[in-house]
Amino acid sequence: MGRIMEQANGLITGGAEGAGDAEDPSRTIASERVLNGAILAADISQSFEEYLEIFDHFYAEDIVGTTDAMKESVHGKAEVRTRLADFLVPLHVFAEIGGVSVSIQSSPIRGDRPDETHSAWTLQLRGVTGTTCTVTWASRRRWRLGRVVSEHHYDHRRIGESLTLGDLRFSPDGIAGDASTGSAKPQ
Repeated sequence: MGRIMEQANGLITGGAEGAGDAEDPSRTIASERVLNGAILAADISQSFEEYLEIFDHFYAEDIVGTTDAMKESVHGKAEVRTRLADFLVPLHVFAEIGGVSVSIQSSPIRGDRPDETHSAWTLQLRGVTGTTCTVTWASRRRWRLGRVVSEHHYDHRRIGESLTLGDLRFSPDGIAGDASTGSAKPQ
């Protein structure tokens, strides 16, 4: 288990285990803080597996995932995990091999249900050329017994253009871009 999950386990066993009951909204908030802290502390350039460990730890087997853009929800931990991996693996490759700088930030949004939390998220990708693409969204999580049983992503926005192969340290023809000159050089 990675260092992030060891830290999360310490926080959970320190008082948030079993959190998420409607009877104790402070425990739901504590679980949300631990989950978001683990996500923020993980480093996609080092490993995408750490994020999957976080998912495995905090999400219920019967998780239901939705977004405003999806016509149908995704049901079950295995299916949601597959979709998460489909997002994380390319992001990891872009960061580790392609030289893309990835940063993520989160801030809580006040909600009115004791078993529900909301967060605003910002994901910033900066290519080797300095081109930046920022994606923002909000998430609503519903909790039961310290596990996320429902997660909905909404209010998606993109600032800046998508990164292209020229913004990466590699390209299909084996020539790496040079961020300082904007030109290509053989590898």
